[in-house]
Amino acid sequence: MARGRRLRGTAALRRLVAQTRLAPADLILPLFVKEGIDEAAPVASMPGVAQHSLESLRKAANEAVASGVGGLLLFGIPAVKDGSGSQADAEQGIVNVALRALRSDLGDSTVLIADLCLCEYTDHGHCGVLRGDAVVDNDETLRRYAAIAVAQAAAGAHVVAPSGMMDGQIAAIRGALDSADRVEVPVLAYAAKYASAFYGPFREAAEGAPQFGDRAGYQMDPANSDEALREVAQDLAEGADAIIVKPAMPYLDIVSRVARAVDVPVAGYQVSGEFAMIEAATERGWIDRDRAILETITGIRRAGADIVITYWAAELARRLNS
Repeated sequence: MARGRRLRGTAALRRLVAQTRLAPADLILPLFVKEGIDEAAPVASMPGVAQHSLESLRKAANEAVASGVGGLLLFGIPAVKDGSGSQADAEQGIVNVALRALRSDLGDSTVLIADLCLCEYTDHGHCGVLRGDAVVDNDETLRRYAAIAVAQAAAGAHVVAPSGMMDGQIAAIRGALDSADRVEVPVLAYAAKYASAFYGPFREAAEGAPQFGDRAGYQMDPANSDEALREVAQDLAEGADAIIVKPAMPYLDIVSRVARAVDVPVAGYQVSGEFAMIEAATERGWIDRDRAILETITGIRRAGADIVITYWAAELARRLNS
């Protein structure tokens, strides 16, 4: 018998020699909080995921932290949207109210990460402020991102995570945080975020689908790999502290290339479409759900991700602890 087979003979042997290991602290759970609702509202395309009220968010967050997850990634859905996404940095905007509540509940026992974008807050659904010709105004959007970063940090975010893919966004955000005496707040950059078909269920959950056109003009082309390294290098030069590759599974080659190229933490985002496919296949009896969850997340870590952002974070953390 060959050496390889001898080391696979029992579950205990396989566990002993495993190269890739998962721990609850490697996992980040995305959470949605919606203004103006009294109880959690299930997201039809994402079984087990909900738009939370403030109170149900606090309960879900506390349960996730008790399971051992490494952090929480917060998305807000305001009751009123406008062209500038004014609720994103409003003191009483839903995400900032939620951040204050979670920081009060959890203190520094977990990492509260605020997604920093405008798509959930604008009435047109794009990730920035529009010019008169309905094209995103990059520089005006940077001014909005800077204000949002300061507001989120003041509300209690440990980390801000800009996801809009605007040119120069990290420099603008880092400069604004430093000027506001928030030098301790890291920037987790969605540096390699692709214009993907796998975001559909998220857009239902976050109510942030563009009302016209698409985001291919500012998100990355799925055909390109070298471009990801250029975007990552630029974000690091501007002050990013860690990097996200999004989506994860269709872009494991990008996760691997980025992880080899940088000396900062790399996160792979297992996005809503990846989640929904496995849940849908499970519902039809086509796949072993628990094995598929573990296999896909292990694959993201094996490709080089230090952190995995996944909607199964709390569930998997409980399994890993059992």
